[in-house]
Amino acid sequence: MPQLALAKSFWESYDVLEKPIKAGVRKAMEKFRQLSVAELHADKGLHLESVNNARDSRMRTIRITDFWRGVVLAPDDGTDIFLLLNVVPHDDAYTWAAKRLYTVNSATRALEVRDVVAIEEITHSMAKTAAQAPALLFARHSDTVLRDLGIDDQVRRAARTIVDRAQLDAIGALLPEDQYEVLQYLAEGFTPDEVYRDVVAERRPVDATAEPNDSLAAAITNTRTRIVLVARPDELAEILEKPFAAWRVFLHPSQRRIAYRRSYRGPAQVTGGPGTGKTVVALHRVKHLLSHAADSRVLLTTYTNALAAALRENLALLLSDERQLARVEVTTVNAYASRVVRGVTGRPPALLGDADERQVWRRVCRRLTLPWTEQFLAHEYRHVILAHAAQSREEYREVSRRGRGSALSSRQRDRLWSAVEMFLTELKRAGTLTHLQMCERAAQLLRDADAGAYGFDHVVVDEAQDLHPAQWRVLRAAVPPGPDDLFITGDPHQRIYDSRVSLNALGISVTGRSSRLRLNYRSTEEILSWSTEVLVGSRVEDLTGEGEDSLTGYRSLLHGKKPHIQGYASPSAEVAALVERVRGWLDQGIQPSEIAVCARFNTMLSSVYDQLLGVGIPAVRVRDQPGGDIDGVRLATMHAMKGLEFRCVAVIGATERAVPFAKEVTPLEVDAQQHHSDMLRERCLLFVASTRAREALHVSWSGSPSPFLKT
Repeated sequence: MPQLALAKSFWESYDVLEKPIKAGVRKAMEKFRQLSVAELHADKGLHLESVNNARDSRMRTIRITDFWRGVVLAPDDGTDIFLLLNVVPHDDAYTWAAKRLYTVNSATRALEVRDVVAIEEITHSMAKTAAQAPALLFARHSDTVLRDLGIDDQVRRAARTIVDRAQLDAIGALLPEDQYEVLQYLAEGFTPDEVYRDVVAERRPVDATAEPNDSLAAAITNTRTRIVLVARPDELAEILEKPFAAWRVFLHPSQRRIAYRRSYRGPAQVTGGPGTGKTVVALHRVKHLLSHAADSRVLLTTYTNALAAALRENLALLLSDERQLARVEVTTVNAYASRVVRGVTGRPPALLGDADERQVWRRVCRRLTLPWTEQFLAHEYRHVILAHAAQSREEYREVSRRGRGSALSSRQRDRLWSAVEMFLTELKRAGTLTHLQMCERAAQLLRDADAGAYGFDHVVVDEAQDLHPAQWRVLRAAVPPGPDDLFITGDPHQRIYDSRVSLNALGISVTGRSSRLRLNYRSTEEILSWSTEVLVGSRVEDLTGEGEDSLTGYRSLLHGKKPHIQGYASPSAEVAALVERVRGWLDQGIQPSEIAVCARFNTMLSSVYDQLLGVGIPAVRVRDQPGGDIDGVRLATMHAMKGLEFRCVAVIGATERAVPFAKEVTPLEVDAQQHHSDMLRERCLLFVASTRAREALHVSWSGSPSPFLKT
C-alpha cells in the first residue's frame, strides 16, 4: 500500500480551505491508504495524472472536488511514498506544479523546492544590475565554498548577481529554504565554518552517507521539520485536526539563525511587527538554551497572565520531554517578583490595584491642595520616580523627566515629593504595595539576599515592549550577567501600557546583538495593510529608549480577502451582525477556538457572550485562561488580545468614545507630550487587536467610528 507524506506547503494551503474542500482532501487521502500503487493510477475517482511540461517529471495531480486539485510528488525510486504538496483550484494546480522542482540538498540531505521559472527570470533581471555594481554580496566566497554548503548551480548563479542583503531578502521566498538560510548566514558575516556548524551540521542526519541519496523516501526521512510522514491509519485524522497548533510553533529558516545561534555574548534582542514570529523564536530559543546543560534553568516570562498561559501551552507543543519542561518556569514578571518577595521574606505581599492606587493619589491631592490632578501624580510617580528608582527628595531633583511635557521647577519638585511621601506613608500604614513597588522590592532582595533558589541560568522575555524599568530590574537581578543571560523579543508598535525604558541604563546592553524581523507569517497582506494605516504618521520609540523604530519593509507574502469594515445603527444591530459573521466562519469549517471577538469594554463582551450562547455557539472568556482543548469562541478585551493569534478576529465597538477612551488620555492642556503619548498608545491598542487575525478581520461600530479607523 502507498504511504502518504504531507509537506509544509500542504499545511499552508489546507488550513485556509473551506469545509467542503477539506472533506474532499480527507476523502482523497483515505483512498491513498486503501489502494495499491497500481490501483491509484487506475482509480477514476482520484484521477491521478501527470503534469505536462513540468520541470519535475514526478509531478502529479489528483482530484479533490470538481474545481480543486491536489498536487502530489510521485516516487520514481521503487518506493511507495507519495508527497502531498498543495491543494489549489483546478487550473492553478497545473501552473503551480509545472514551475516547481524538488531536489535533495547536497549538504543537508533535505528535500527542498524551488520555483525554477521565477529564479531563472529574476537571475536574468538582476544580472544587468550586478554588471554595474561596484561590489557583490557573495564575491568573497568561492564556488567551492558555496557548493560545500549545499548551494547548487542554479542558486549559485542567482547568488552571484545579488548586490546587497535587501536584494537577498527580496528573492528569499523563491529560493530553497536550506540554501536561502546559508546565504543569509553568509550575508550576516558568519564564516563558512560557522555556517556549516550552525546550519548544515544541525540539519544533516548523523548517519548521512558520503554521497547524497537522491531517493524521495530518504529525502523525506531527512526533512522531518517540514514534512510529516503518516505512519498509522489513525494518524491522518489526528494530524489534520491540529494544523493550526503546529503552525504556531513552526520556525521559518530565516528565524532559525536567531533562535539557534550557539551563543550570544550578552543580552540579545529581537524586534519586529506583529506576526513576524518573535514569540516562536523565543520558544525555540528556550529549547536551544535547555540543551546547553542538563541542569540549566530558564525563566520564560511576559507581561500578562493570558500571554503566559499561551506561552505555556505552545512550549508544551514544542517540548515533548517532560524533564525539559520541568526546567522552565513560565510566568509573568509580576508573579515571579511576588514569588521572590514571598519566598525570601516569608510573607506574601498585599498588592494595591490600579483603581485603588488612583484613589490614594486623589486623597493626597485633596489634603495638600495641589495644582496637579491625581492622574498627573500617578504618571510622575510611575514614569519618573519609580522608573529611576529615586529614593529621596535629592535624588528626585536630579533625575531626568524625559517624556514628560510639563516642566517642573526645583520648588515644584519639592512640593510634589511631599505628595509622594504622603502616598508612601499611607501605603505603609495599610501594609500594601503597588505591583511596581513589589518589583522594586524583589529586585533588591535578589541583589542583597542569598536568593540562589530564585535565580535562573537564562531569562527569555516575550512582549518586552510593555515592561516597566522596575520590572526590568527584577529580570536583570534574576540572572547573572554573561553569555546568553537575557533574550528579549518585542515590538514597540504594540506598546499599550506606556512604559519608557533605557535598557542601557539598566545594565542591559544589546549593542551588536539586535535582530529585526520584517516578514509577517501570520496575517494576510490585506489585513496587514489595513492595520498599519492605524499608525500612519506616529513616531514610535524603540525598545532601548534611545532611538526610533519603524515598520519600513514590514510585509506579508500571504494574501486573502480584505477586512470587513462596517458601522451599524445600534449596538444590538452590531452584535446581531457579529453573530452571523461568526456563524459564517464556523460554516467554513473553522473551529470555535480559532475565532476571537474583542472589544474595549467587558460590558459589550457580556452581550456578545449571551447572544452566542443563545444561538448555540460555544464561547469562553480569555481571562479565564481556557486551554487549547476547551471549545468555544474566545472573547477578550483589546488589552487581553496582546500576544495571541487566531484565524478569524472580530473587533467590535470601535467607536469614537471607546478608541480613544477619554479617561485613558491625559488632557492636552495638562501635559501635551503625555497627551500625544497616550493617543499613540490608543492607536497601538487598535493595531494590536487587528493584527491578531490570520485570515479574516471584521471591524465594526455603532454610531460614530473611531477617528483611527480607515473606513
